Amino acid sequence: MRLLTRHLREYLELRRGLGFDLGRAQSRLNAFLKFIKQKRARQITTALALEFALRPDHRAPSTQAGCLSAIRGFARYLSGIEPKTEVPPTGLVRRGHRPQPYIYSDDEIIRILDAAGQHPSTPRYALKPHTLYCLFGLLSVTGMRLTEALNLKLEDIGWVEGVLSVGRSKFQKSRLVPLHKSTLRQLRDYIKQRDRFFAERPWRQPANRVFVSTHGAALTSTEIGYDFRMLTRRIGLRVTGASHGPRIHDLRHRFAVATLVRWYRTGKDVAPLLPVLSTYLGHVFITGTYWYLTCTPELSEAAAKRLDRRWKGATDAKA
Repeated sequence: MRLLTRHLREYLELRRGLGFDLGRAQSRLNAFLKFIKQKRARQITTALALEFALRPDHRAPSTQAGCLSAIRGFARYLSGIEPKTEVPPTGLVRRGHRPQPYIYSDDEIIRILDAAGQHPSTPRYALKPHTLYCLFGLLSVTGMRLTEALNLKLEDIGWVEGVLSVGRSKFQKSRLVPLHKSTLRQLRDYIKQRDRFFAERPWRQPANRVFVSTHGAALTSTEIGYDFRMLTRRIGLRVTGASHGPRIHDLRHRFAVATLVRWYRTGKDVAPLLPVLSTYLGHVFITGTYWYLTCTPELSEAAAKRLDRRWKGATDAKA
C-alpha cells in the first residue's frame, strides 16, 4: 500500500502541474486506496474499481461514473509502472443525463433582480438586498460561475480597463472578463453601499471579497443557493416545496445562448466565434462550451433567418 500511495501522490502532482483541478478526483482516489487496503489487495483490478464505484453511498450515476473515471486515469498512469495493473474500460456504468437547463427570458431576469432588490430585511441586514441584486445581475451579464463571482476580491476589478480578473477557477485558468460601463457603475455603487454599511459597524471587519454577508464573512454557494430558491419561489418560477427548478447555473446557460442569438441576428459568422465564447467562459476545450448551447425558439429562429438569407443570396447569384 505504501507503494500505491507514493504512486498516487506522484500522479496527482503530475496532473496538478499540467493545470488540472483535482479536488474531487483526489478525494475519490484517496478513498479508493483505503478501500483497496480494506480488501487487502495490492494492485488495481477492474473488479475492485467497479465494486468501489457501485458502493451504496455512490448512488448517483454521475458519481459512479466519476469514480471510475478517476480510477481509470490513475490506473492508466500506473500501468506503465506496474504492468499487472488493470485499467477499467469505459462504459461500465452509465452517466446521468444532462440536466435540462432553464433558459431565462429577459423579463424573468428583470423579475429576479427586482425581487432581489426588494428582499425583506431589517437595518441589521440592510446590505443583503444590494448584495443579491448586484451578484445576480453580474452573473446574468457575464456568464461567470457562481464560485468565480463569490471569490472576487476588490483588487480584481480593473476600474480603468473595465475588466474583472477572474483567478484560477474550475480548470485552474485565469482570465479577464470585460464589463459594460453600466455593470461597472452598478459594481461601484454596490461597493460604496457595502463600505458605508461596515463603516457604520466598525466592530465587523469584512473579508477581502466583493460580495460578503452582513456579518462580513465570505459568502458560500449554499447560502446564495438558498436565497435564490426563495426568490424564484416568490416570483413564481419555482413551485413551493419543489426540489427541482431553475438554477443559478442556468444563468450561465442563458448567457451562452443569448450570445449566439445576438451573433446570428447581427449577421456574424458564428463558427469562428465559438472559440472566443469558449475562452470568455473559461473553458479548456470548446466541447465544454457546447454543453451550454441549448436550442431555444429564439436561437432556432435566428439561425433559420440566417440560413434563409444565405440561400436567397445563392439563388439571386445564380439568377
